[in-house]
Amino acid sequence: MRVTLIRGARQLLTLHGPSGPRRGADLRNLGLIQDGAVLIVDGLIKEVGSSRRVENLALARQADEIDATGRVVMPGFVDSHTHFAGEATGGSARALETQTLRAIEDAVRHGTTTLEVKAGDIKFLKALDKQPISVVSTFLCTPAVGEYRARPDQYLEWVCANLLPLVKRRKLAEFADILCEEGAFGHDHARHYLTAARELGFGLKLHTGHSSKAGLIRLAVEMAASSVDQVVDINVEDAALLAQSATLVTLLPGDTFYREEEPYAPARMLIDSGVAVALATNYDPETCPSQNMQLTLTLACRRMNMTPAEAITAATLNGAYALSRATTIGSLESGKNGDLIILSVPDYREIPYHFGINLVDLVMKNGSVLVERPEVKWPVS
Repeated sequence: MRVTLIRGARQLLTLHGPSGPRRGADLRNLGLIQDGAVLIVDGLIKEVGSSRRVENLALARQADEIDATGRVVMPGFVDSHTHFAGEATGGSARALETQTLRAIEDAVRHGTTTLEVKAGDIKFLKALDKQPISVVSTFLCTPAVGEYRARPDQYLEWVCANLLPLVKRRKLAEFADILCEEGAFGHDHARHYLTAARELGFGLKLHTGHSSKAGLIRLAVEMAASSVDQVVDINVEDAALLAQSATLVTLLPGDTFYREEEPYAPARMLIDSGVAVALATNYDPETCPSQNMQLTLTLACRRMNMTPAEAITAATLNGAYALSRATTIGSLESGKNGDLIILSVPDYREIPYHFGINLVDLVMKNGSVLVERPEVKWPVS
């Protein structure tokens, strides 16, 4: 039996609270415990509470201890929207796996313990299946190149009749997504594709882009998509629809920052309307080259008027809901996976304050330590 005790956290953010995606005032509920501790047994969380109570449990006496004194302990980040396909074009399958692993390692170093990766290439989806942390694969349908470029209807028919069934048969992706930004697919294309994907048993996502086409939000809600992503241009009527649904909105402020394409998504309006929002990096080596979820929190607070508590919930528990993983990750509660991070700050409100700095002291996945901040080796005088 493998037992680990994380004790002495100045602030333990459990995210314990009401069931379902967090929205409205509940988005600010971090389930904070002062001087908190987490007991993990064989990769699963056994107990969460005050250090005094948890460290006196019988199991805790045989645990390997990790001292988190003076620091924040919280769930690992759930990065629910990334694109890694640009990491390698051509080359061998082994080279693709190696380059993908390197990108994932960079995400883990910054505190991500689960991430979703979108791809429209069979070879790349195979590479994702061989990674050491939780990678949720999404098959993303993007406009065709080559012979089908001028025939989007025929291309989509071919994808629905051939590629989607192949991906499902080989179990290469859990979700299906379709790109509907300007210059990509339209409303009718999206309905056809998502209907075919749902019939095959895929979870559904919808990628609207910065300029949402008319009716896409309503379609996402109607199709019970788990999330609609990269939403920027949205009105109060569509926000009201989302507020009454289980569909989350995944916001990607890093993309707007890197492209210098303001405005940012109206996060404040969405939250105040009761919409459940998630935050993700939208990592893409060409258009948004950052795997740092901490920077995403900074942008959410500085550019989208989110509070630090709202941003943390959106980047952990709501991200887990966007990936249909909230029963196992996203919060520190008994029975969930031992996925957590220790940050070198005494207060969670400092996380977005230190922009561009990696605050991670430790990353734990399923009770195993993946990252520990190395000590600085000063020269001996």
